[in-house]
This record gives sequence, structure tokens and C-alpha cells, in this order.
Amino acid sequence: MVQRYFALLGERKYAEAWALWSDGGKASGRAESAFVREMAAYPQYDAQIGAPGDIQGAAGSLYVEVPVVIYGRNPDGSELHRKGVAVLRRVNDVPGATAEQRRWHIARFDLNS
Repeated sequence: MVQRYFALLGERKYAEAWALWSDGGKASGRAESAFVREMAAYPQYDAQIGAPGDIQGAAGSLYVEVPVVIYGRNPDGSELHRKGVAVLRRVNDVPGATAEQRRWHIARFDLNS
């Protein structure tokens, strides 16, 4: 999932990358148009992706952290370098859960600034 996300960003398929966030993209904290506009401003945006950690369960969901190092260029041309984890989430196979909810999605990125 994380590899696919950064591949889509690299291909400038921002709307498709936004759709990989939980809650139909809402977990990104931006509307699709704002996400696309923000990401399109980066002249370079790449990542090194590590191996996923152990899957954890909580409150009817599964979570996994994936280490990432993001690098490239900020919109102003300065160097971009942040590291942390991508947190992925999916709903457990509980009654009423949709197929979409049972797929892995990006819940958040916990990155240094």
C-alpha cells in the first residue's frame, strides 16, 4: 500500500494517491482538490520504504506501521527530508463491514518535521 501510494505520487496521479487514505481520502485532512494542488507543487517527492512492523489490533480494526523516509524538494526548492512511519488501517471482518473498509488504507503519517 505504501509503495503504491508513493509510486502514484511519483507518476503525478495525485487523485489516485488521495483515494488510498482512510475514509474515502478524508483521513488525509484535505479535500481531494486541495491534496492534488498541494502535492503538485512539489518538484520532487520520493520515499524509501521499510518493512512493515507487526500487525496490531484495537477497537475492531487492524493497524500496521511502515517505516518511511521521504525526500525530495519542497515547493520553494529547499531540500525535503522527513522520516517516520506510515500507519495503515483496516476494519476487522465484523458484521456490517464493507469490502472497502476491510482493505488496507493509510490512516496517517507520523513524521518528524
